[in-house]
Parts: sequence; C-alpha cells; structure tokens
Amino acid sequence: MCTSHPACSTSLLSCWHLVFKCEWIFSCPVDSHRTFSPALSREKDLDEVLQTHSVFVNVSKGQVAKKEDLISAFGTDDQTEICKQILTKGEVQVSDKERHTQLEQMFRDIATIVADKCVNPETKRPYTVILIERAMKDIHYSVKPNKSTKQQALEVIKQLKEKMKIERAHMRLRFLLPVNEGKKLKEKLKPLMKVVESEDYSQQLEIVCLIDPGCFREIDELIKKETKGKGSLEVLSLKDVEEGDEKFE
Repeated sequence: MCTSHPACSTSLLSCWHLVFKCEWIFSCPVDSHRTFSPALSREKDLDEVLQTHSVFVNVSKGQVAKKEDLISAFGTDDQTEICKQILTKGEVQVSDKERHTQLEQMFRDIATIVADKCVNPETKRPYTVILIERAMKDIHYSVKPNKSTKQQALEVIKQLKEKMKIERAHMRLRFLLPVNEGKKLKEKLKPLMKVVESEDYSQQLEIVCLIDPGCFREIDELIKKETKGKGSLEVLSLKDVEEGDEKFE
C-alpha cells in the first residue's frame, strides 16, 4: 500500500455516478473518526472532515483523478466542490477491521452516556460504565452506525429498564411563580414533577422539585406561557445522585 500520500490508509467516501460512460469510482478521503457521523455531509468546515481536498480514482495507490475525467463526470474540476458532492451523495467504504473498531468505540460511548445520565432509582447511585457495558451485552444490544450515540443511549435506557433498576437521574429545579397564576399553574405542573421537595407561599410561590430531564422543555414553555414571562425557572442541579457507584448484587 502506498504510504507517501497523506490520503492513504484512510476511510473513503466513494460515489458511483450514472453519467459516466465507463465505470469509474471517485473518492475523497475523510477523517475515520467521522465516517459514521449522520451529520458528515452537513459539516460546514470541510477541513474538519476531509484529510485532503484531492479527488482520487485509487487512494491506496495515490492515483489522483484526471482533470478531464472530473469535468466529464461533475461538470467542473473544482476539487473542493466535487468533494462536497461526494460527501452528500457518496457511500461509506471502510475495512472490516476499522468498522469493527469504530463500532466498539460507539458501544463504549453509548455506555458512557447511559452511565452519566442514569442512576438506580432506589439508591440514587450511578452505575459504572463497565457495568452498563455488561448490561448492554446481556441484552445483546447492536450498535446502529448511522444513528447518533445520544439517540442510541436513550434507546438503551428504555431496553435496560426491562432488565434492571435504572432510570434517568432527576433534575432539581426551583420555580418562582406569581401568586395569582401560581396556584392554577401548580396543578398543570403536578404531572410533570416527580417529587416536590419544598413549597413556600409569600410574595411569590416558590417550589423546589425533582423532574425527569425529558420534561424540562415542556415545563419551561408552560411557565413562560402561563405567567407571560413573569415566572422563572432555575436549575439547582442537573443530576440528583448519591455518592458512590452502584453495583450488581
């Protein structure tokens, strides 16, 4: 394999074009860490994605595409513009070894997100990444390369709930609501609050509570709408957790 060119030994995005009279493949080498990213073609800074702006017919041999072939296929010889087209329309080509390595990394990243977001609801203690990885293997979770790790982490949490005691760590919030609107608004907020820790009526209604993070946006919009901007919401803690890591018995 050629190693003299910086594009060699990389992942490729290759694009077959129906306008060709002969079957050519044009390729642009990309950062292997971004190969599976769904947002790859939407990346604004191409230098964050491409390892070079050159277009190849054979990357492993460092064989650059000829100008006349590019014009025939793309209507231009502007290689940066051609790279954009390949990123948008191309399909990923990676070696089996590299694909396996990237899937393993995604598996670890998903487990890390789950461990960071979740606790045992009975003890409020977080699970370790190693324990979450083991649990994911127990449910035979299969990584989806074209989905973001955050999306998959939420899917994993749902699946793990069927097998173990796990839930997203609650957020602790403080509401300051005008008294007149507060009593009525409190009834609308009740279904969205997991635990009301304190409640104080004075010049304003002050409520400190725990919520599921997934309800935060709905609560924020409800308070803004019902109080016409007079009420406020403050995040006291992103995660309500106890010290120490959770362990399986």
